[in-house]
Amino acid sequence: MLDLCRVQKELVECNKDSDISGVTLSLHAGAADLTHLAGTITGPLGTPYEGGTFHIDIQLQSGYPFEPPKMQFITKVWHPNISSQNGAICLDILKDQWSPALTLKTALLSLQALLSAPEPGDPQDAVVAEQYLRDQPTFVVTARYWTETFAKRASVGIEEKVQKLVEMGFPEGLVRNTLEVVNGDENMALEKLCSS
Repeated sequence: MLDLCRVQKELVECNKDSDISGVTLSLHAGAADLTHLAGTITGPLGTPYEGGTFHIDIQLQSGYPFEPPKMQFITKVWHPNISSQNGAICLDILKDQWSPALTLKTALLSLQALLSAPEPGDPQDAVVAEQYLRDQPTFVVTARYWTETFAKRASVGIEEKVQKLVEMGFPEGLVRNTLEVVNGDENMALEKLCSS
């Protein structure tokens, strides 16, 4: 059974020093309970991800903290250990190296560290890993471009995003609801609006 007290405590603890750690944790917009959370991490300094804000979808199983959380990048990212297609993550502590002593904050900090130190020998995205190993300059340029395109636009104010999408012809109420569902990710909101 999910330890709700622990999850509530982790939510508070994670956000105490978010301006220093660069990670935040919150209830996912539209979630009915503590099993669906949203995390953010800032791109580490000195990496192609610097200046970006990356959103992560977090699902807690009933066995948490004895089972690892299921985490997936919502923000598109160009990285050997993160799928460029669906945001799936290859990280040992999210699989067989998870321990109940670890926390959601620890997992988010580990994702932030993974951005600094890719493991191309154990890739989630073989195409990105190949580029990382064979053509480092192109990898850096591509990762920076993806950060600029997907992770920095997400930090633009919500009102600017609403205005942009309304100017495209979508109703304001629908735009606001859609942005809330996708944690403010303008690109995902546009995809949802266009497909509905």
